[in-house]
Amino acid sequence: MAVDRRRDRQEALVRALEAEALDGLVVTSHANIRYLTGFSGSAAVVAVTRADVLLVTDFRYDAQARAEAGAVARVEVDSTSVWDRFFKELTTLGPLSTFGYEAHALSVHDAERFAQAGKAWRWIATTELVERLRAAKDAGEVAAIRSAARLAGEALRQTLAQVRPGATELAIAGVLEGTLRRLGSEGHPFATIVASGPRSALPHARSSHRVVAAGEWLLLDFGAQVDGYCADITRTVVVGARATERQQVLYGLVREAQQRARAGVHAGMSGRDADALARDPITARGFGEAFGHSLGHGLGLEVHEAPRLSKTNADPLPTGAVVTIEPGVYFPGDGGVRIEDDVHLAPAGPELLSDGLTDLLELV
Repeated sequence: MAVDRRRDRQEALVRALEAEALDGLVVTSHANIRYLTGFSGSAAVVAVTRADVLLVTDFRYDAQARAEAGAVARVEVDSTSVWDRFFKELTTLGPLSTFGYEAHALSVHDAERFAQAGKAWRWIATTELVERLRAAKDAGEVAAIRSAARLAGEALRQTLAQVRPGATELAIAGVLEGTLRRLGSEGHPFATIVASGPRSALPHARSSHRVVAAGEWLLLDFGAQVDGYCADITRTVVVGARATERQQVLYGLVREAQQRARAGVHAGMSGRDADALARDPITARGFGEAFGHSLGHGLGLEVHEAPRLSKTNADPLPTGAVVTIEPGVYFPGDGGVRIEDDVHLAPAGPELLSDGLTDLLELV
C-alpha cells in the first residue's frame, strides 16, 4: 500500500512559507492542489497556513472533494461563488495578515479579487513555492510514472503493428490514443504528435491529414497518465521500407547522444551539464544547429515541470527528480529524428523508467 505523503508535503510547504515570512499561501494551480490534498477536480481554491489547510470547491465536486481530500483538508462547498466562500472561510483561520498567492498560476481577473476582498490581508506574489517541492519525487510518484511509461511503451508497440503507408497521421494518432485508453491511461497529458516525412522536422507538429508514404520518417511523441502522473515518450521510425544510409546515420547519431545522456545524467549536475551530454556529440558531428531545443524537462503531475535540462540552467538537478531525455535533429523540408525516454535521478544514479527500446525500427 502506498504511503500517504500529503501531510509531509503540507509541512514542507509551511517551512517554505516561514522562510518567506508568509502566514499562508493561496493555491490555485490544479497540479499543486492535487499534490497537497489529493483533490483532482478542476475547480478549487486552497489555503495552506501553519495550522490549517482549507479547500473550497463548488457543488459539482462535493462528494469527490470530501473523499479525495477530506482526510488532510477542511472541505467547504459553495453553490454560488467559490471565491466569495473562500474569503469568508479565510477569516476563520485565525489572525493571519500576510498571504502569498501563485502569481504564475492565477489570472489577472482572479488576482483582482484580492483587492476586492478588503484590507484584512496583505497579498504577496510568489512563484513556484510548491513546484520546487514537487521536483523531487517520492517512491509512490516514481512508481506511478514508471507505470505510465510502461503503459505508453506497450501502446506504441501495439500501434506500430498496425501502421502502414497510406494511413494519415490523424488516423495513426487515433489508434495510439485509443490503445492508450484501453490499456488504462487516465488521459492524454498533451496533444499526441504524429508527424511524417518533412513534417517530422517540426518539433511540436500537430497531427494532420497528411498521408504517410513509404520510406518516410514517422515521429510519434505522446504520453500516458496513471494516478495523475505523466509519462512522455518519443520514437521515430521508418515506414514501409528499409532505412536509407542517410537515415541510418542521422538516427544513429541521435540514438548515440540519447544513450550517452540517459546513462550520464545524475542528481547534482547542472541542467547545463546534463544538456551537454547529448549536445556535445551532435555538435561535434556538425549538426549542432539542427538541435534547437533543450535536452529535457521534469515530469510529474504535469508533463512539463521542474527541473530544466537546458544550456541556460546552471542550477543542480535535485535528487529524486524524474526527467525526460529527448535530443533531436531537424531539417526543414526534409525531416527530423527525436528519441525520448523518462529517467529517475535516483541517489544511486539514473534509473530508466520507460522501456528504452530505441533500436531503429523499419516498419516493412
